[in-house]
This record gives sequence, structure tokens and C-alpha cells, in this order.
Amino acid sequence: MRGRPDHRTARRRTRHLTVGLLALGLLLLAPLAQAEQRFINIGTGGVTGVYYPAGQHLCRLFNTRRDSHGMRCTAESTGGSVFNLNMVRSGDMDFGVAQSDLQYHAYHGSGRFEAFGPADHLRAMFSLHPEPLTLVVRPDADIAGLDDLPGKRVNIGNPGSGQRTLMEQLMDTLGWDHNTFRRVSELPSREQAQALCDNRIDAFVFSVGHPSAAIQEPIATCDARLISLEGPAIDALIRSTPYYLTAVIPADTYPGQDQDIHTYGVGATLVTSNRTSNNAAYELTRAVFENFETFRGLHPAFSGLEREGMVDEGLSAPLHPGARRYFREAGLIDD
Repeated sequence: MRGRPDHRTARRRTRHLTVGLLALGLLLLAPLAQAEQRFINIGTGGVTGVYYPAGQHLCRLFNTRRDSHGMRCTAESTGGSVFNLNMVRSGDMDFGVAQSDLQYHAYHGSGRFEAFGPADHLRAMFSLHPEPLTLVVRPDADIAGLDDLPGKRVNIGNPGSGQRTLMEQLMDTLGWDHNTFRRVSELPSREQAQALCDNRIDAFVFSVGHPSAAIQEPIATCDARLISLEGPAIDALIRSTPYYLTAVIPADTYPGQDQDIHTYGVGATLVTSNRTSNNAAYELTRAVFENFETFRGLHPAFSGLEREGMVDEGLSAPLHPGARRYFREAGLIDD
């Protein structure tokens, strides 16, 4: 008759079983960890805007080094800045393109993000193209400057849109309200050009990277004109607001535009969070800045970009450590 195993044998068997279960657990978890590191995604905007091609080009450059870093990037069409920021906040998206003003409010928990509180885990990567607030008018509307808008039919943008946010802040600065205008429209951007050419509105404002098909359309269809937005009130607004930038739409950007258009606006920025790995942030930054001239040539809105400006302009969240590491190596920042 065989005896019972001694205590030492039992302990060895228990230890072997524990080690085996631990190894099995690690094997089961490994594919999940690898999957998290293997893919990154970027939230963009509508397919007709600049955000979507920006994201596509970022991923294209990133994916050229896939054999080296082992990750793959995809860019998704989304509802734009607010959607992207909410998805990055929640961890459902790695990166998102967002307006500089909305990045500021999401990080600080102000403006339309006040109910959510500060998202101090958001991190900035770099800025992209400027998005000037652009005033487009009918040729017969007798509008030569900002002071001519009162009494006119003006589209201020649909609620929740970036252009609406900028226009409302401008109106507050000038002491205007809806009664300032003969009629206020709240059309989305896709409808405003047609409304202008159909003589249903005299003017619209739009925050967009240039050149833009949305601006080209009313110019080609009904000889619409661009008008500068400038003056002491706007200068004061820019000085008092950390996320606004001065902007110039160069002459000849559009047919018949023989002068520079001076205005202001926000910038498109790439945002992430501290959940994104340092390696992913580093490699995405490296992909853009080591192929900078290629990136600038991928879309007309990128043609005026400068490396130094992309490191800090319009960024109101701390730099992600991965992006900071590349900027240090490239000599773009000192700290």
C-alpha cells in the first residue's frame, strides 16, 4: 500500500501548480497587452473638412515605420472637436484633433465642459493648421468691415459648432446680441454657402483652415467676398484669451482675392491623454517632424506650418512625455 506524500512533496506540487497557473495567465493576458500597444487611433472630423485628411496623413506617416515600432494607426471620421475630446477623456480614443479653445476648456473644466470638471489627464502633442474666423459676404450686401454687420442677415452657425462658439464670444466682446442683426440664422456649415448665394443671408462666419472648398464654393457661385476682422476690440480679445491667434489669409488664396485678409481664430491641435504610451506619442511626433516637408505638402492648409510654432502655439495642456522627449532630442525645446 502506497503512503501519503510528505509535506515537502505536497508543497512542491502546489508551487508547481501556482507557477503553471501564473504562466498560463500571462500567456492569456499577453495578446491583450500586445493588442493595446499594436494599434492607435485618431479622431478627426467630417470627411469634407481638414481634420479628416490631417488624421489620415498623420497615420500614413506613422505607418511607414510600422516594421520598426510595431504599431498601426487608423484615423476615424467623427463629429469633430468636442466628440474627440470626450473620447480621449474617457479613454475610448488615443488621439484627437481639436480646436485650441476647446482643448483649453476641456483641460480646465470651463465653458461647455464645465459640467464635467477639469480633465487634467489630457495632454497636448503639437498644433496643426490655423483655423481663422472667416467672414464671407454677398457682393451686394454693403459690408466692408465688422462695423457693417449690425442690421444685416447673418448666419452665426449651429449650436455646438466651433464657429458658433467663436462668434458668440465676439458678440459678447462687442456688446451685440441677436437683436443686433436684422435676422440671425443658425445653419450648419454645409448649408451656409447655398443660403448666401440664394440671398437668404448677407453674411456668414466660418472657422476653417484655408484654402477650403466651403469658402471656394460661394466665391465661385455668386462672387462672395472675404472681409477682414480687425480693430481694437479684436486686439483686446486676442490679448485676453490664451487660445486665440492672429491669422492672415494670404492674397490670391481664392479667385478675386487681391489683398491679404487679416483676422484671428483658433488653431487645430492634436490632443491625447496620459493613458497613451510614451512610445506611441514619441513615434507619432517623430513621424511628423522627421518628415516635415512631406507633411507640409500633403494639404494646402499645412503649407504655412513651422516646426517651432507647432511645439507651443495654441497648446493649453501639458505636453505628453513622449512628444516632449522627441522635441528635446530635436532641439525644439530646452527643458
